[in-house]
Amino acid sequence: MANGGDGSGGDSSSSGGDGSGGSGLRMSSNIHANHLSLDASSSSSSSSSSSSSSSVHEPKMDALIIPVTMEVPCDSRGQRMWWAFLASSMVTFFGGLFIILLWRTLKYLWTVCCHCGGKTKEAQKINNGSSQADGTLKPVDEKEEAVAAEVGWMTSVKDWAGVMISAQTLTGRVLVVLVFALSIGALVIYFIDSSNPIESCQNFYKDFTLQIDMAFNVFFLLYFGLRFIAANDKLWFWLEVNSVVDFFTVPPVFVSVYLNRSWLGLRFLRALRLIQFSEILQFLNILKTSNSIKLVNLLSIFISTWLTAAGFIHLVENSGDPWENFQNNQALTYWECVYLLMVTMSTVGYGDVYAKTTLGRLFMVFFILGGLAMFASYVPEIIELIGNRKKYGGSYSAVSGRKHIVVCGHITLESVSNFLKDFLHKDRDDVNVEIVFLHNISPNLELEALFKRHFTQVEFYQGSVLNPHDLARVKIESADACLILANKYCADPDAEDASNIMRVISIKNYHPKIRIITQMLQYHNKAHLLNIPSWNWKEGDDAICLAELKLGFIAQSCLAQGLSTMLANLFSMRSFIKIEEDTWQKYYLEGVSNEMYTEYLSSAFVGLSFPTVCELCFVKLKLLMIAIEYKSANRESRSRKRILINPGNHLKIQEGTLGFFIASDAKEVKRAFFYCKACHDDITDPKRIKKCGCKRPKMSIYKRMRRACCFDCGRSERDCSCMSGRVRGNVDTLERAFPLSSVSVNDCSTSFPAFEDEQPSTLSPKKKQRNGGMRNSPNSSPKLMRHDPLLIPGNDQIDNMDSNVKKYDSTGMFHWCAPKEIEKVILTRSEAAMTVLSGHVVVCIFGDVSSALIGLRNLVMPLRASNFHYHELKHIVFVGSIEYLKREWETLHNFPKVSILPGTPLSRADLRAVNINLCDMCVILSANQNNIDDTSLQDKECILASLNIKSMQFDDSIGVLQANSQGFTPPGMDRSSPDNSPVHGMLRQPSITTGVNIPIITELAKPGKLPLVSVNQEKNSGTHILMITELVNDTNVQFLDQDDDDDPDTELYLTQPFACGTAFAVSVLDSLMSATYFNDNILTLIRTLVTGGATPELEALIAEENALRGGYSTPQTLANRDRCRVAQLALLDGPFADLGDGGCYGDLFCKALKTYNMLCFGIYRLRDAHLSTPSPCTKRYVITNPPYEFELVPTDLIFCLMQFDHNAGQSRASLSHSSHSSQSSSKKSSSVHSIPSTANRQNRPKSRESRDKQNRKEMVYR
Repeated sequence: MANGGDGSGGDSSSSGGDGSGGSGLRMSSNIHANHLSLDASSSSSSSSSSSSSSSVHEPKMDALIIPVTMEVPCDSRGQRMWWAFLASSMVTFFGGLFIILLWRTLKYLWTVCCHCGGKTKEAQKINNGSSQADGTLKPVDEKEEAVAAEVGWMTSVKDWAGVMISAQTLTGRVLVVLVFALSIGALVIYFIDSSNPIESCQNFYKDFTLQIDMAFNVFFLLYFGLRFIAANDKLWFWLEVNSVVDFFTVPPVFVSVYLNRSWLGLRFLRALRLIQFSEILQFLNILKTSNSIKLVNLLSIFISTWLTAAGFIHLVENSGDPWENFQNNQALTYWECVYLLMVTMSTVGYGDVYAKTTLGRLFMVFFILGGLAMFASYVPEIIELIGNRKKYGGSYSAVSGRKHIVVCGHITLESVSNFLKDFLHKDRDDVNVEIVFLHNISPNLELEALFKRHFTQVEFYQGSVLNPHDLARVKIESADACLILANKYCADPDAEDASNIMRVISIKNYHPKIRIITQMLQYHNKAHLLNIPSWNWKEGDDAICLAELKLGFIAQSCLAQGLSTMLANLFSMRSFIKIEEDTWQKYYLEGVSNEMYTEYLSSAFVGLSFPTVCELCFVKLKLLMIAIEYKSANRESRSRKRILINPGNHLKIQEGTLGFFIASDAKEVKRAFFYCKACHDDITDPKRIKKCGCKRPKMSIYKRMRRACCFDCGRSERDCSCMSGRVRGNVDTLERAFPLSSVSVNDCSTSFPAFEDEQPSTLSPKKKQRNGGMRNSPNSSPKLMRHDPLLIPGNDQIDNMDSNVKKYDSTGMFHWCAPKEIEKVILTRSEAAMTVLSGHVVVCIFGDVSSALIGLRNLVMPLRASNFHYHELKHIVFVGSIEYLKREWETLHNFPKVSILPGTPLSRADLRAVNINLCDMCVILSANQNNIDDTSLQDKECILASLNIKSMQFDDSIGVLQANSQGFTPPGMDRSSPDNSPVHGMLRQPSITTGVNIPIITELAKPGKLPLVSVNQEKNSGTHILMITELVNDTNVQFLDQDDDDDPDTELYLTQPFACGTAFAVSVLDSLMSATYFNDNILTLIRTLVTGGATPELEALIAEENALRGGYSTPQTLANRDRCRVAQLALLDGPFADLGDGGCYGDLFCKALKTYNMLCFGIYRLRDAHLSTPSPCTKRYVITNPPYEFELVPTDLIFCLMQFDHNAGQSRASLSHSSHSSQSSSKKSSSVHSIPSTANRQNRPKSRESRDKQNRKEMVYR
């Protein structure tokens, strides 16, 4: 054949019988042992003479000549030795099989014989009796012991060998992996040798590949011995695939060394070792899922079968048929055979390569049957497994120097977009955090596009946090935190909370130290988190309860309308939108760009009082500081740190105090940290306040207090006598004078009298006259009138502490009363109509017996905070289904001044019965919102109720009334008995309703005289009723106001109802997740502001009993009442009225802070205050943190943090909880506070009238 040409001079006509399978070299027959002489002519004559002879075998021997080198003394006749290699394998296989069968036969015969002999001996022992039994048993027992010892030795060796090959130990795993790796290495050597002739003469000492193959096979032989020893059934072991592979690959290697020959032979069987590839990967813990194991199994079986069959075709086609004297061979490379097998399995059969030998064709016939079946079944399944493989099923690779967080739970386009928009906001200071989302459902196209837009900081992996394998994939152990999002719109909130709690349990079980921030829907489910041992809120774990915060925001809006909008904008990251036009949106959006930040205060503030630092930050640094983190030196206290909101002037700033600021950028807040009095005292531009190189030595407490004292009194440090010897001696115990919170200390006047010196007055005589009598007013809270009876030395009796009556809960944070049956607080429509309600809160609730509970306790608790006096508490009237309210009543029966009117909020008769036109706030809630699939209809009840109230008309049905001290009492009811009254202490409070719906406090000069209650004679529309409506779907806000021009696609915070504080959606709370992650103190501050004083300790108590526990009043619990609260200050009247006539907001801020310790932080302004319209709109909007030079108008309401007023409670001692009696008093609204002056009370109406007229003419923003 053409491809069998002899490279040593042999002709092509006689090369077909080459013993090398057609690819060998033709050699001369007259080879000598010492030299090699190849001559073409001699070779030809030798061939011709041989052919003329009568010998038949000479041409045959000439045809079997194999290649040879000078170093290898091959057989001069060129005899093929393939049969020797094959015989070694066959003898090994059949010889071992014969030995095993012979051993089994002999063992069977021996067992049968021993069994028969045993029966005979047993019969003899029974016949001989017990006397001979002892003598015969002794040698038998010794023999059995010897056999047992022998069996024990063999068993131990067998067990050792089994452990070595089963990968149960590290050594066993290494051995198993090594065997597989060496098998692959032997297969690679076969691939290399396949390019050589099938049989050739090689020198073992100089052939490197043969030496390596020999070393591999020696190792395989040893491993075969271990497997043989460990095998329980030697016969099945001898017949298994791996044993057959060893039989046909190991013995030929030793034969090749002995014969100095190499035969490619059946070494291709090493490819069958690939079948064990999946087992090896499982040993290495690489394959863990069933799909991956199945995929690797299919691929390994398919590839090993393919390569093995290709090796057999390569052998027979290059060798030829033995009965044809190997004349019909063809030269095919191994990879051509691989190609031939693939086109054969796929039934394509191009015909370019095909089998010519009979053995090859016969093999192809059977292989087509099996190969086609395997190809048709394996390949589609492999493609399906690869196609169904999770696109997001990889593992997260942590980047050095970059933190990452894991976000799981409710992952949707809306929740993820809201989260990323706030988390990755540009106002945040360099967010170097990678966000890893983990969810068990692959994202849709929109969500996938969102991930791609943020691919530099966002990754998504498909999996479940309940699976530890998936937690390992996202590297939860190295994550900075794990955030769990909740489905706010689910139909079953309890089931959603249970799912999130299970996620927390799974994550904490995998890594207890991970910080978790989770959203919870129901307040009562927060208690379950306390059952998790590794849950620790002190280490950063937080649960953001949406119901608690949502209802807390709404409750604070009942006290100061618009506060929910302001707080929601503060912890949400909003970009600044500049508007040139002089519209209400311009001022609203300027406030929206403010956020809440924290920063450590500079050492220049150490020793100064909180109001002093607050004023300095506002005036000089253009920052608004509203709270600090106070470090208590009291070691006995449970918490050494506590957040104090506007603590007052008695508290001094410590070293390293953390301040809470309202600013538009994180860089602005750095000014508080960089401020240096020596370097920045004369700087007027706050942008120039940057880090300086001054070294500020730490001062002693005495020097810091002396410097702070001199700053307050205005004298030089040398002339200042504030730090007397008495005080200087008490410096060491100074920290103990400041307890854990500001609620325990109200004044330092008893210890530091000079601290309370008044600031030099800068008011004009006219302004002084306007403030006349202010400090003696029982409703005022001036600096010199705040005396805490708990701290006055020598006070043995405390007037407002009654040890026999429980007025507050056990923590002293909330008003409390004995549990009441729901029947005692139910009002019929006639009773409610006859009882004149005013200044109350109407809660319209939609729900039935099957509705999910929304947790009304979170709405009532802030309205029952103990920093209100009892007479200041607004009465709460629930209007709704009695079946639903019965389910909520268990959490409400300990709160005073709560009534229920069974009915529906859509009934105007019920609304008129509760005097909704005289209420301070109307709250519209629904418990049925998530039961509707159509999102646009989820808020239908709340929207219908809101529109229903706004369309109501109220006539002058009351007129001018002379109300008695008890108000209207229904017939047959004694108002003097608190048990018989369904509305304890409820009065017809006198109030004046003005055109802008601002309640003005009117007090009588003579308390004994009956008050005159005047009501607006004109028809009042329901649009003047203060309302706040809860929404689920943000887009439904467009239906609340029919007269606004909001685009349906406008974001919620840009709509008019939200800006005015009349709408609140739970979606705004999504921003708290990222805000809490960056600063966990923000959540504590928000919770302190909106919940009225809820603490982790209180939550633990509620988790025990699911209700507030009453407690006796003690100095410690009463001290908790002394904390600030949010209120609105009217500028129409009082000591700040002069600033309302075009004054600056900064002057108001400083005056309120210095005089009353009031911290102003925003304005609630009429929408059309900047327009000169004859009938301005009564709607108001929120302006957060206006600048110093912002101009005020008389109709503005100022958001402020007021200090607790002790005198207001002492002047109304008759309204205590113990008596529950009601005396005639004027209505003191908690929403709008006016600090009246008694000196010019008679001239005030006239001045107010003139101001109103002037404002209507000149209501243009200057």
